Amino acid sequence: MGEHRDKSSRAEKTDTSSTPQAELASCQAIILAGGSGTRLWPLSRNLFPKQLLPLNGDNTLLQQTVARVIEAFPWPNVWIVTNEEHVFEVRNQVRRIDEHLEGQVLAEPLGRNTLPAILLGLEKIVSRDPEAIVAVFPADHMIRDVNNWAKSIQLGAQFAAQGRFVTFGAAPSHPETGYGYIHRGAPLAPGVYEAAEFTEKPDADLARRFVEDGEHFWNCGMFMFKAGDFLAGVEIHAPELWEWWSNREKQPMAAGYAMLPNVSVDYGLVEKLDNIAVVEAGFEWDDLGSWEAIYRLGDKDAKGNVIHGDVLAEDCENCLLWSQGSKLAAAGLSGMIMVQTRDATLCMPLTHVQKVKELVAQLKSEGSPLVESHLTVKRPWGEYTVLEEGQQYKIKRIQVAPGAHLSLQMHHHRSEHWVVVSGAALARVGDEEHLLTENEFVVIPKAAMHRLSNPGKIPVDIIEVQTGAYLEEDDITRFDDIYGRTSKK
Repeated sequence: MGEHRDKSSRAEKTDTSSTPQAELASCQAIILAGGSGTRLWPLSRNLFPKQLLPLNGDNTLLQQTVARVIEAFPWPNVWIVTNEEHVFEVRNQVRRIDEHLEGQVLAEPLGRNTLPAILLGLEKIVSRDPEAIVAVFPADHMIRDVNNWAKSIQLGAQFAAQGRFVTFGAAPSHPETGYGYIHRGAPLAPGVYEAAEFTEKPDADLARRFVEDGEHFWNCGMFMFKAGDFLAGVEIHAPELWEWWSNREKQPMAAGYAMLPNVSVDYGLVEKLDNIAVVEAGFEWDDLGSWEAIYRLGDKDAKGNVIHGDVLAEDCENCLLWSQGSKLAAAGLSGMIMVQTRDATLCMPLTHVQKVKELVAQLKSEGSPLVESHLTVKRPWGEYTVLEEGQQYKIKRIQVAPGAHLSLQMHHHRSEHWVVVSGAALARVGDEEHLLTENEFVVIPKAAMHRLSNPGKIPVDIIEVQTGAYLEEDDITRFDDIYGRTSKK
């Protein structure tokens, strides 16, 4: 815990026997759907992080979280905070769970960690109810036993209503060095304790001691609080953020966002409070934050292997073998991780999973594009896949959804050649429009204003060949865009 305590908001011990049960129907929920998930590289990339991936079933982690939360909270009280890089894919995914939620997605101008993201969500909430009880949930965690999860949240709401900042802790099943821990203090009620101390990602020896002493929980990263209490804490302990928040009625919240400190809610606020209650989780929890967790929680075959995708395994045991988009063949392996995508392969012992983050940092320092995106990149209008690239050329497969339009745009340093493979495309080049069907093409000269649309009822696929001195995605000027991405003047 921090040395500076918030004495003004300390709550007395709560007697739940005299407290009316709080109703989640009147509470608000914020789902945090930002983050990069570097420990699950090469599957997780900056432009397509782990919360957008289906790691333990057909639905993505984000979709699982949204489905769980709207079972307990009315959809108008649920807000999803992400960043501009992911906002269209997040809206697309939550729309499949409940179409009403598309309008509940909020976008940060850029990632600034969890404390600014929560404040962005609170701006919507306090305009409706300044004293609302608010729950905050990460979008990338695994929860089993949803009924008991809802009961734990209900219990947390009772303590939040009485002025406690509520966290949730899961009993550790093993000495995990990648999670934060909460040391429980005096009991407040059955299954509820004061939080005595927070420890972030201990070494192996300390993690082992925490598991053995029976007094520590894994920090589940979920919180509940009164909105007013949270903001009072921000005013005291995060004055720079408070100044930005206080000016929200004078200027848009996006103004000055890039200058905000990159600070987590744990470090920036929680660890500086002393009125914290920790609710013991009555449900199975894991943050699926590493390949070891994916292996540990995955369905195993007779030899202890977790196998996903197109994999041929001979004489392998206790391995995680994961393939996406290509054939993975392995023989004679024991206790290994092999994760293969179309453009990268990760191979290491299961005991070395914490090294993935270091590998990603090294790739980033080298300027590798493998950190940023997959070969297939999602866009609000569809997707594109890089098929091949070389000196002054790049070949893509572009798929445009029915009724979708790319922006009206131009490129300064490249020309493009479009060939329709399937479907019908409407191509505007300058002031002319061309309706193209299979095997028809159009050429877009350098600096020509152009737009690609799909007027049909089935997806249209085209092959795009780019040629020029500079072929990166930032060589684009948008003049008109139905997704609000027009270039700044």
